[in-house]
Amino acid sequence: MRQWPEIPTVNSRLPECFSSGHLWILEAVVGAPLRFRLRESGQLAFGDADRVYAEPEAMPEQYQHALNHIQSAFDRERLRKAIKQPTEIVFFGTALQYRGLEYDWEQAPSFVGQEIWSATDEQFRPPDATEGIFERLGLEPINPLEKELPVRDFDPERYGYPQSAWYEGPVAGIVIRDKQGHRASRPNPAVEIDNTPQTSATNADELAAMYGSDSRLSRLLSGYSETTQAIEPNQLFERAFESAVRELHPRVFAPAGEIERAAFRSALAARSGEFLQNNTV
Repeated sequence: MRQWPEIPTVNSRLPECFSSGHLWILEAVVGAPLRFRLRESGQLAFGDADRVYAEPEAMPEQYQHALNHIQSAFDRERLRKAIKQPTEIVFFGTALQYRGLEYDWEQAPSFVGQEIWSATDEQFRPPDATEGIFERLGLEPINPLEKELPVRDFDPERYGYPQSAWYEGPVAGIVIRDKQGHRASRPNPAVEIDNTPQTSATNADELAAMYGSDSRLSRLLSGYSETTQAIEPNQLFERAFESAVRELHPRVFAPAGEIERAAFRSALAARSGEFLQNNTV
């Protein structure tokens, strides 16, 4: 599977490669790199920045929220109809997970699409095509801050960082792209990324009470289209667990942290089962 494209960081001036044409200015997001492609079997193959996994379940738990979303939302049939060799296309994006920035997790998408590689053409698709393809295939594209901005009108040193689409604060940075395949990034110096574990819980039961509260489980339950009678306790638990680990830094759990993952799973499963029993109609 094609590797992630390199994105150099710029400071006060654009590289010479951005000498003419028009730019797309995109919101830089904080999360984990995720790429995937369609296999001949119709299944999706996934990878992070460094490796490709034999099965989606083999990826770290923090990815499962995004993987489940992509598995259910991605329109495989539309891709097959649009592309002669759909297995030659690699999709790149970011799984929004906690990596030092607190997004509005109820509103922020599980995955945002950023790049599309065609092995047949041996090139990345331009940003306007990339945005449209992700939308047509059922996935959220990265938030565009500016479209078709003339190069002469863009000064990275004076560019004011606008509000993020997914939390109440300025964007963490910008990604600059043109239609010739050039790209660069510029972090927002006003946004401090505190990439340390942060939770007020001191044990598994307290953490389960936070991420298995009645209000949170009720919100998760409302996402099902089935009646509550058709939902098994384990289904609600898995949804609660994948949303929790998406919002928690991986180092919250032992051995790096102080909370046992297995104990948290057990406590959250118990709360999910009790909630479903009390709220089945």
